[in-house]
Amino acid sequence: MGACLEQARTNRAKSARRASRRPPEAPETSLTDRAWRALEEEIVTLRIAPGSIVSEAGLSARLGLGRTPVREALQRLATEGLVQILPRRGIIVTEIDVAAQLRLLEVRREIERLLARSAAHRGTPMLRDRFDAIADEMETAARREDDVGFMRLDRAFNLLLLEAAGNEFATASMRVMNGLARRFWYVHYRLVADMPLAARLHARVARAIAKGDPAAAAAASDRLIDYIQDFSRKSIG
Repeated sequence: MGACLEQARTNRAKSARRASRRPPEAPETSLTDRAWRALEEEIVTLRIAPGSIVSEAGLSARLGLGRTPVREALQRLATEGLVQILPRRGIIVTEIDVAAQLRLLEVRREIERLLARSAAHRGTPMLRDRFDAIADEMETAARREDDVGFMRLDRAFNLLLLEAAGNEFATASMRVMNGLARRFWYVHYRLVADMPLAARLHARVARAIAKGDPAAAAAASDRLIDYIQDFSRKSIG
């Protein structure tokens, strides 16, 4: 794990130069959303490392935002498993747990299949256009080896999937998993993953949803999770 973290950290300078590229996400609706997006990205891409102790005041200064939206964003990140809030002791960024990642994928497979099928069935024409756009942008980011851009697009894909599926119970479950899964991938992908393949697999899900084909979307989702499980197991070795 230490070698993987070190390898991932060496890529941050190059990633920072790409940080101005933004995926076609829905616009932020509040300062809390803005704080959450910024902090989630910093944790997922290891600019705030696992095990770090942070504070509301320090993060507020780092982001140039008030303490209230930062506090609310941290509460959301705590429910997503990326930070742990300890009263009177501080806020700790959670460590990365390989065994937990594999257990997470057991649940994610079932829920994500449902979400993909539901999104293909319920998605509006406008949402389907956004899935098509994200598919194209993911493949472009992979060709450019733009890891931060790809991670932003993956987040955009995840949020759009939840919106299009329209199932609040599945949404609540996936919100606990998405950030943890994306951080795990970012730590290990340069050693054992294939970003172009990951982009193609995501794009197949997105395009099946865009075409309104629930069966194809569910099958593409399963193939994506197959890849992620194989990647996760390889990272152990």
